[in-house]
Amino acid sequence: MGRKSLVWLHVVSSTGWMVMALALFVVVDHSLSTPGGRAVFEVATLLDVQVLQFMATTSAFSGLMLSGLTPWGYFRHWWVLAKFAITFSQLYVGIFVLSPNLHPDGSPLLMRVGSLLMASALACQVWLSVAKPFKRTPWAAPGKPATAPPWGFAVCLAVPALDYALGQNLLGTPLPAVSALVAAGYPIVRAVRRPGRVPSRT
Repeated sequence: MGRKSLVWLHVVSSTGWMVMALALFVVVDHSLSTPGGRAVFEVATLLDVQVLQFMATTSAFSGLMLSGLTPWGYFRHWWVLAKFAITFSQLYVGIFVLSPNLHPDGSPLLMRVGSLLMASALACQVWLSVAKPFKRTPWAAPGKPATAPPWGFAVCLAVPALDYALGQNLLGTPLPAVSALVAAGYPIVRAVRRPGRVPSRT
């Protein structure tokens, strides 16, 4: 049940991220195309800071933890690595390129193309998750890592909510501090514990 719930969270947050990216494009395009539309940039900033960023970090966190908590692993399958690369590229572009340009004097081309590319990249990730193309990576060890216990999935379900609550109450904006700590720390714990492996059928 815990694993399915974390998959549900990943699907919902990823879908929300894609929808918000499309909404951002619509709002930005309207602002740039309509006389006097500069004030609409406040809506774009609100969507970006209060909704899109939270969906993005939740999607990234839940995806990372699903890989770490299940036999999929971090480096066993090319499609998982492809999703990692796309996710981190999107986060980098969104945080350091797109968000700083969400103002009337920002680059119109960058705002339009950036939001559309983000939505398209998310659609590509959905395809990767469904199709699971390519073979296993050459460094995938024999067998499969064991699935984590149910409480591990339960903890991961609570982390984004905790991040949101702490960010809103202490900083006034969502901040994925706990998510970052858990996502960065778990691979270390996983490597040290060296969980048992089960025979692979793939």
